[in-house]
Order: sequence, then C-alpha cells, then structure tokens
Amino acid sequence: MDRIGVFFGGKSTEHEVSCISAAAVINAIDKEKHDLIYIGINKEGKWFRYDGPVEDIENGTWEKSAEPMSMGDLPKLIDFALPIMHGAYGEDGKLQGVFEMLDIPYAGCGVLGSALAMDKEAAKLCFLAEGVPTVEFLNTTSDELKKDPEPFIKDCEEELPYPMFVKPVNLGSSVGISKVRNTEELRAGLKEAARFDRRIIVERGIDGREVECGVIGNETPLVTGIGEIVAANDFYDYEAKYSDDVGTVVTVPAENVPDETVQQIRAIAAKAYKVLDCEGFARIDFMIENGTGNIYLNEINTIPGFTRFSMFPTLWKAAGVSFTELIERIVGYGYERYNAKNNRETVRR
Repeated sequence: MDRIGVFFGGKSTEHEVSCISAAAVINAIDKEKHDLIYIGINKEGKWFRYDGPVEDIENGTWEKSAEPMSMGDLPKLIDFALPIMHGAYGEDGKLQGVFEMLDIPYAGCGVLGSALAMDKEAAKLCFLAEGVPTVEFLNTTSDELKKDPEPFIKDCEEELPYPMFVKPVNLGSSVGISKVRNTEELRAGLKEAARFDRRIIVERGIDGREVECGVIGNETPLVTGIGEIVAANDFYDYEAKYSDDVGTVVTVPAENVPDETVQQIRAIAAKAYKVLDCEGFARIDFMIENGTGNIYLNEINTIPGFTRFSMFPTLWKAAGVSFTELIERIVGYGYERYNAKNNRETVRR
C-alpha cells in the first residue's frame, strides 16, 4: 500500500477553495489501496503535517492541531504527491518543481504544462501559434498603468468592442476578473486586476454560452462530453463558482448543442491539452458565440475544483467514471509519467 500525500491550502487567494476540494478528494480516495498523509500549507507558506478530522480541513480549522514540517521531509513521508492546490504556488508549476527536485511522483501536469496553463497570456500565445481558437486580447502591466492608464485604455477601445473582460494573468477561480461595459468600468477593472498581478490582459467579451469539458491522460488524452454553466451573476465569478445560494445552474450534458459542435470542442480540447504539454488531468473551458456558433477556448485549469459545485467530477460521473475511480486513474497517470521518465535512456557526457 503506497503513501499518498494530499496537499491543500497554499498562499494563493484560492486557499479556502483548495481546502474544500481536498476534503472531497480525501473522502473519495480508496483507503484500502492507499494510506493518506495530509499536508497543509498555510497562507504564509509554512508547511504542516495534519492528522485530524477531514471536516476540519474543509472548514479551515486544520492548522490549530497540525505539526510543522519542511518540504525536505517529504521523501520520508510519502511515495506519491496529490496536489489539490488551486492558483499560485500550487497550480503554476512551483510545487511541481519541488516534487521533481525531490524525485517524488505526482499527479497532474508537470512544471511546463502547469506554468503555461496558469499564465493566461503565455497560453493564448501558444494557442495562436498552433491554431487553437482563442479570444482577441491586449496586454499590459501594473507598472505601465501606474504611469498612465489612458494610452492602454485608448488601445483597448480602438481594438476591442465592449463588453470586455479584464483579468490578472496568473490567477484562477475568476479572482480579480471584471466584466466592463464602458471607459469608467474599464479603468476600475484594470485597477482591480492590478491588485492581484503585475501582468494584466483585456479580452473581447463573447456573447455566448460557457461550456466545459474534462480531460484525463498523458500522451493519449480522454475527453468527456460538455457541460454548461449558466451563472446567476453577470458572469461565472468567484461567488457563482463556490456559493450554493446564488442560483448558478450547471447542466451536464449541455442541452441543445449540435453534436458537430460537441465533437469540435472535444477535438480542440485534446489538441490544446497537448499544445501546453498537459498531463494527468485538467478542465478546459470554452465559449460558444451566439449567432456565429464560433468556438473559443477560454482557459485550461490544471487543478480544477473538486467541490460539490465543481464541473470536473460531475462531467466524469456523467461519462460513467465515479469520483473514486477518477482519482485512481489520476494517480495512475502520475505513476505512468514518472516510470516513463525514469525508463528513458540517460545521456552521459
């Protein structure tokens, strides 16, 4: 029986969501196959081993009874790492780099895939280079905005129609994102995004349906059908994603989407997954534009949510894969990658 380290928390703005997701994953894992080691990282970046009730991970009180540890303790504690950490320092390649340095097999995307998918601008540039449809955008930095935001605002208004979406480049769960409809809102949205990141992008807003699919696998990815998000709020923001009292509707499978469109989305998802060198698992988000039917890839989430509101496990359940089996497959893909890497011939100089 192997020892799986489940990682949760972290320094990002998505700390609480990570804890909720991790609790759901812990409850789903087959305990007859794996011993679980809970490893929490607090908002200051300090590492702890936790051995208490799972519900205290979910409600955020786990740290009170946790024991401090260092990342150097990991090789003695675990055989495999299962990171359930959203956002910066968990989903962006940094934690994956720790596992690589310590030679610990782990679930999900590697360093490159994680970093690219987290960086909205870099991901879009890769998609454009490989012919993956993505929404038009402009980019700037918080330093440029501090000097004078007006030239960039003018560029946006000349090149992109309203409404627009203003986004921090390196955050998830819709943190810091604003939908803007005029100059005043654009100015405010840029200021809000700059609170969270040095780099900012502004995208053309799409009048359409937001749909998502789940992907698992390494060299040969498997893709689910599509589900649809109908947000109660003006767009699928943080509150709509993680609150059960705002009326957001998740429909799996998405209704009244032509089969040809579904198959196009699934094919684009598989291509984009490989373009960014993704492995293990991911959720991929799309827009279907009203009127034109054009498909645009929005983003790839390399550690999607596993809460009771989350699309990723719901999509796989609809595909006939239980939550427990889904986690087992994800772990298997992590071991597969690790074994493939270590079986390759080493070049000696």
